[in-house]
Amino acid sequence: MKILVIGGGGREHTLAWKLAQSPKATKLYAIPGNPGMAEIAECVPDISIEDNKAVVDFAKTHDIDLAVVGPEVPLTNGIVDAFEAVGILAFGPRKLAAEIEGSKSFSKGLMKKYGIPTAKYEVFTDAAAAKDYIRKEGAPIVIKADGLAAGKGVVVAMTEEEALRAITDIMEAQEFGQAGSRVVIEEFMDGEEASLLAFTDGETIVPMISSQDHKRAYDGDKGPNTGGMGTYAPAPVMTPALVAQAKETILAPAIRAMAAEGRKYQGCLYAGLMITAEGPKVVEFNARFGDPETQVVLPLLRSDLVEIMTACARGDGSLKDLDIRWSDGAAVCVVLASGGYPKSYQKGYEITGLAEAAAKGAHVFHAGTAEKDGKIVTAGGRVLGVVAEAADVAQAVEKAYDGVSAIDFKDKMFRKDIAHRALERLI
Repeated sequence: MKILVIGGGGREHTLAWKLAQSPKATKLYAIPGNPGMAEIAECVPDISIEDNKAVVDFAKTHDIDLAVVGPEVPLTNGIVDAFEAVGILAFGPRKLAAEIEGSKSFSKGLMKKYGIPTAKYEVFTDAAAAKDYIRKEGAPIVIKADGLAAGKGVVVAMTEEEALRAITDIMEAQEFGQAGSRVVIEEFMDGEEASLLAFTDGETIVPMISSQDHKRAYDGDKGPNTGGMGTYAPAPVMTPALVAQAKETILAPAIRAMAAEGRKYQGCLYAGLMITAEGPKVVEFNARFGDPETQVVLPLLRSDLVEIMTACARGDGSLKDLDIRWSDGAAVCVVLASGGYPKSYQKGYEITGLAEAAAKGAHVFHAGTAEKDGKIVTAGGRVLGVVAEAADVAQAVEKAYDGVSAIDFKDKMFRKDIAHRALERLI
């Protein structure tokens, strides 16, 4: 099969890497791709992933059999609908289904209507009314930009002052543009977070191995929220019983709810969960693989990803017949970021040690890199994901940081405590 991967970050590099392992994958393309993906796929950097016509025209011209959509923006722009209109199989939800991520107010309304456990909330389009609500409710409280904000539109405010400032930044200063013209304000949920991704064809739901992200920029979960500074899988907090409970009370009802709303959901459904005293509750739904969760979940997949994605995309009932297997081990991802991230940072610094890290047994997934004069240089906030697999989390942590030590670039920044919650459970 000829396969097209859409996107150019660490998630897409991981997807391409896993797809390339399938004997069914005869040729891989990536729009736009990145230097890491270029080792396994033909990259097409001159087409925008937001230009549905150009992407679909490329797919038609190159006889693509399966398109795999990584980022949320093309999904919410209806790229899967555009592929289907010309008869090309595509993995990912259609535009109406992708609204489960594209609009937090839609997602929260869906959960409320169908009784899916989540935090209580209110939606506001007026900043003054939002601030009045915050003063009434107090802190801690959670402020979310309604639309897409590249994973950064959420403020967990521990003080009233911080919450009010978030409204000023999001709604009045328009820090996230139109995505912040409406905000969702939620109660603060106490507990431990985990991510549970699932394959689905619109009926059958296959949960993947659980994982846990580290959103804060600095050690000890301090500093501003980021797109994610590292992950590990499985997450010990997600016991087999809790995974089964989440499937029964969250994943399955969500898929049924979307079907009932005329928005059949196919692809990967990402449930960001808070494990509370009352059980798992939804923090957010995403309409695609997480980043950097994908970097630790897919290395643990032992089945053919092309086969799974094809079954999800076809929606012909074949997903339920697949025997999807996972490793008994663990994986850890440490994100190497540019100094200053998630605020301003410099680009263009040469990266060294990539081959040395790979020689130490690490998978190095490119996120924000570019090639310049034959050298790999930094080109984004999150630059690389250094991933290691091992028999358990402790060994995977040691192996991942061994890989990190081999790589260098100016102002390299990373957290030194990835998987600390899992390690604390081993003490």
